[in-house]
Amino acid sequence: MTDCAECGFEYDPALVPEVSALTGVHAAEYAELLAGDDRGLRQRRAPGVWSPLEYACHVRDVLLAQRERVLLARRVDTPEPEPMGRDERVEHDGYADQRPSDVARQLEDAALLFGNVLDRLAPADWDRTLIFTFPERQERALHWLALHTLHELRHHLLDIRRQLDG
Repeated sequence: MTDCAECGFEYDPALVPEVSALTGVHAAEYAELLAGDDRGLRQRRAPGVWSPLEYACHVRDVLLAQRERVLLARRVDTPEPEPMGRDERVEHDGYADQRPSDVARQLEDAALLFGNVLDRLAPADWDRTLIFTFPERQERALHWLALHTLHELRHHLLDIRRQLDG
């Protein structure tokens, strides 16, 4: 995966040093969106499309899962972490029932935690690899994981804004 036709994200290696800071910026954008009308945040606009609150919960959990993957890749050579079960989490963790203000705070904390592990990577650590299973099973370096996480943040901001603006 190099680019996203839907949101315009480019997997540009020049962005890697900025991912930590940009993660915090985007987390603040999510927090701002979650401060809106609670009802509008919980509403699914179409079958099979998550609500804005569910997308925000997903992004929070992505940040936490990616943090653990970075830490694992630093300890173990080319590990294959368990998939995060993104679709199952919506129901299992009750995404739609969570308080938007809690999710906003947790998302900002998750961004800080993720950014911290990125900031602590030595130059050689960025080339450490793990087996990433989405969208297909493939060995990926940590610099790709950082960019992919940034893509998740930006892409789902677009998903939420489309719903709230539409």
